[in-house]
Amino acid sequence: MTLPDPDCIHQRIKRKLEDYADDDLSSSVRMRKENSLSSPSSPTPHSSHFQPRASSTSALNPTPSSFPDRIYFFVRTISQGKTLVLHGNPHDTIKFIHEKIQSATGIPVMEQRLIYGGKQLQWEHSLYQCRITNDAGLILVGRMRSTGHPKVWQVMDDLVSVICRVCKGERGACLKSIKSKLMEFLNMMPKDGTGHAAPYLEIFLSSSAPAALVMLYVSPHNGNKECAQDSIQRFIKSLPMPIYSEFAPILLEFCKLLGRAATHDDPLYRLCRSSLGSMVGYVRLGRNSKNYDSGCKKVVFAVQEIFPFVDQLASKLLEDLVSSTESIVNSGPLPSDVQDFGAFVRPLRNAIVDQVAYGNLVPLQYSHSPWYCDEVNYLYTIFLDLVAKLQVCLNKVEEYIKVRKEKADGGWDQYLCILRELHHIAILYQGAEDKFWTNLRCNKASLCYLIVRYANRGDDYKWILMNKDLTDFDSRRHLVMMLLPEVKDEYEELHEMLIDRSQLLAESFEYITRAEPGTLRGGLFMEFKNEEATGPGVLREWFFLVCQAIFNPQNALFVACPNDRRRFFPNPASKVDPMHLQYFKFAGRIIALALMHKMQVGIVFDRAFFLQLGGVDVCLEDIKDADPYMYSSCKQILDMNDCAVDEDALGLTFVWEVEELGSMKVLELLPDGRHINVNSRNRKEYVDLLIKHRFVTSVAQQVTQFAKGFADIVTSEETRKLCFKSLELQDLDGMLHGSKSPIPVDDWKAHTEYNGYIETDPQIYWFWKIVGEMSPEQRKVLLFFWTSLKYLPVEGFGGLASRLYIYKSSETSFDRLPSSHTCFYRICFPAYPSMAVMQQRLNIITQEHVGCSFGTW
Repeated sequence: MTLPDPDCIHQRIKRKLEDYADDDLSSSVRMRKENSLSSPSSPTPHSSHFQPRASSTSALNPTPSSFPDRIYFFVRTISQGKTLVLHGNPHDTIKFIHEKIQSATGIPVMEQRLIYGGKQLQWEHSLYQCRITNDAGLILVGRMRSTGHPKVWQVMDDLVSVICRVCKGERGACLKSIKSKLMEFLNMMPKDGTGHAAPYLEIFLSSSAPAALVMLYVSPHNGNKECAQDSIQRFIKSLPMPIYSEFAPILLEFCKLLGRAATHDDPLYRLCRSSLGSMVGYVRLGRNSKNYDSGCKKVVFAVQEIFPFVDQLASKLLEDLVSSTESIVNSGPLPSDVQDFGAFVRPLRNAIVDQVAYGNLVPLQYSHSPWYCDEVNYLYTIFLDLVAKLQVCLNKVEEYIKVRKEKADGGWDQYLCILRELHHIAILYQGAEDKFWTNLRCNKASLCYLIVRYANRGDDYKWILMNKDLTDFDSRRHLVMMLLPEVKDEYEELHEMLIDRSQLLAESFEYITRAEPGTLRGGLFMEFKNEEATGPGVLREWFFLVCQAIFNPQNALFVACPNDRRRFFPNPASKVDPMHLQYFKFAGRIIALALMHKMQVGIVFDRAFFLQLGGVDVCLEDIKDADPYMYSSCKQILDMNDCAVDEDALGLTFVWEVEELGSMKVLELLPDGRHINVNSRNRKEYVDLLIKHRFVTSVAQQVTQFAKGFADIVTSEETRKLCFKSLELQDLDGMLHGSKSPIPVDDWKAHTEYNGYIETDPQIYWFWKIVGEMSPEQRKVLLFFWTSLKYLPVEGFGGLASRLYIYKSSETSFDRLPSSHTCFYRICFPAYPSMAVMQQRLNIITQEHVGCSFGTW
């Protein structure tokens, strides 16, 4: 079979592009919409392969008889941005056409140069010889030397010419020069990001370079496809970052051409589509495509140019979601498809907000804008389809959770990412967000399971965090932990501390306060002076001891709540220490670091303090533990009979008497508050102001400094607020304090292994019998001696990073006390001859003053 002339091949590919551009791109939207209405379960029709329109032989290889007497064609001038409609007869020379152009534009003939089919048209040739036909589908690209970029045009001309020769199979045509010409073009182009690259990109498009490369990709000759694929891949990977997004029109051109010439699963098409997706976030969507708008210094696309990719990717996600419910092994949506879907939807959402919604929710049957109507309505249809399919998938996950099959649950890792994108769409439409959350509430167990198993650090989960009723403790803790820095194990990045136990608080303050936050986020290495022990066990002990010191009421920084002595609130009188604010910032850093290192330190916050750290207002019910007397008094004021209050039975004015440094001080809650009586109409305001002054204003500086210290570790105030706002108070209790339950001996035993002993040895039997008879406090001390943990995670021993170990010591003397290797959760003791001897040794180490310092390392 004889291949057509390269010019004709090029001409056909250009025709494909013209067909694609001339199509009503919203027709696929309407077709799918009509299809879904008639048969909701039927698959979405897609054109996977380009089907070339029927072409006569004479159109490809024109003969004199096939030429009309008069030929109409177009000349586009790059320098002026105009398109001329010209005509002539087949025997007119190209020089004669140049003269016509001069008459129309004033550009001298000698400055003109016409390009067609990748070649420069010679003056002496006729229109017939150049195969210029009266075909509306053809474009004659004209360029004038006055554009100021003749070298760029020459490179592009050479590139297209080489490709045409290669496709024709001419000898001497070198594939290597194709790649070099592309790199030469990139090297010539300005890379300053100021818009100066726009003419170069216009030349690349106008010279038909994308069409030529796609022509090479579909060429049947050996090596052509590989050369085209490698060239386009290198071209994409070499795009300069400052002007990366300005290449979007070129990538769009590649996608249109490859979408017709190949399939949507073609690797090169997927690469171009993904690359375009990474650019469209910087593209402005409008009614029409302008390529580059110098006014906004952004590439401008029509909505209809982007929407086909959304439609295409949504169909692929629906197909893959179906497969993920049918099999749980290596199936489900691909991360790249989900990422691309989100990338193309994002500018579309922005366009809807800017041009359609105007800050309001979009009605479900939108019909106000003729330019966006189909796309706006059909995006909602896509939303409904994906929500319905995901609910089926979440039901499948719930079945798995109940059965706990042995097989790995593959194909589900992208469900959360798809849900995130759907939530972004839902907030645009009336009633859509309620529908979204209602569906998820039916699958709360599945959602929590997916969060704990698949939620990754760095992804955006604010949309979940702000809906705490959809999550449980495990999932909320998992999401908040990902807001905190990740603990690193690299020794050279650790912040080293050498601290004297007798100066624990003061020296810890110096080490932590003077350190750069970035250094602390890298991790900590801890040693006590004159002690050999190092490692994670020592760090756990330090965290526990320093937190106990910070919240010790004797240090005047915090006060314990009367109803729950574990809970603490900032001390309004902390200013007795001139450095109290620095210590509050230090405390904020320590608590953030303790959470980051997953340390249970036996400390929890009062509700009023907790709420303020999340930026939430404090109300009457929040002060119940911190000040039971004030809570009771305020309740009585609010519950009293109106008449009794108005008769001044209370005898109150808008003042607050507070004891400060041993003397009483009267503070006015309002200007001239001492002269404003509390009555039935203003008593609610009085109570609110009283609570605000007692629990907010009086400790505002302390809370602010604590919050700043916490934000130093989590990198921002916004993240700090989100951490606390995303948790329930009981969640923070579990993360910071640990389990409230007595240490269970059976669970302890079940998570312990032996080395040198076996479970049936008498020493092991004696050990667990003795532990079972210990008091709760003795067990805490023994656990602290063994692991440097006094409080277990809420999951019990199963929540520890490792199992516990009992080692048989090689010591022959039974006078030796047990020793511990807290880094490895290991306790060692010799084979004591009797239970009485073992109990006597264990009683010694379970004394508080002994258990606070431990074994060898």
